[in-house]
Amino acid sequence: MTPRELIDVAEVPGGEPLRLFRRGADYMIVLERNELMNSRMSGSEEALAVMTCERLGKRKAIRMLIGGYGMGFTLRAALAELGPDARIEVAELVPRILDWARGPMAAMTGECLDDPRVEIVIEDVAASIAIVAERGGLGAYDAILLDVDNGPDGLVRHENGQLYSARGLAAAKAALTPGGVLAVWSAGGDPAFTRRLERAGFAVEEVAVKARSNGKGPRHIIWFATKG
Repeated sequence: MTPRELIDVAEVPGGEPLRLFRRGADYMIVLERNELMNSRMSGSEEALAVMTCERLGKRKAIRMLIGGYGMGFTLRAALAELGPDARIEVAELVPRILDWARGPMAAMTGECLDDPRVEIVIEDVAASIAIVAERGGLGAYDAILLDVDNGPDGLVRHENGQLYSARGLAAAKAALTPGGVLAVWSAGGDPAFTRRLERAGFAVEEVAVKARSNGKGPRHIIWFATKG
C-alpha cells in the first residue's frame, strides 16, 4: 500500500490542528484520528450544492453563502449549477485551507477561487450570518450551506455548536430570503437537531446521500430547512 504522507498542518482557532495528508493522488484532511475529508469522497458535498439549487428553482441572481471551503467540492458544484448573475460568498475560518487549495491541491481546485461570482471571506461563517441577520434581512441570502464540521456536534471546534443551537438557527433564518434554504451537511443523523430546526420554524427535509459520486461509500445526511 502507498504510504500516507503528511503535507502540512493548519491551526484552527479554538480547536485542534488539521493535518493535510497525501496518498498517491488522493488527499485527506484529518483531525486527530478522524478523517474529515477525502478527495475520493466528493458525492455528498456536491449534493449539498446541487440539491439546494434544485430547491431554489428558477430564481434569478441567487445569493449563496457557503460555510467552510473544505476541498471545494460544494463550491465547484454550486458554480456549475448557477448562472452568471449568481453571487457566492465562501466563509472560511482557516486561511491555511485556502493555501492548500491554491498549493498542493491546485489541480483539483481549478479556477473556482478566481471565478468572478465568488467572494472569499476569512471569518467564521456565524459572523457572516449575524451581519445580515442584524440588518433585518437587508442583503439576505437565498441559501446558506453549512459544512463547517462533522455535523451539528461541533467536533472540529466547540464554537461551531453555536451555529446549530436555537439561537444560531434563528439567526440563519433571519438571514434568509422568504423561501430561502438552510442546508446542513453531517456525517450522520441527529434527531435532536431535526427537532431544533422544526422548532425554529423551518420546513425540514432530511436526505441521506452516499459519500461517493458513484453512489457508493458511507451514508451522509443533509438537512434542507426552508424558510416560510
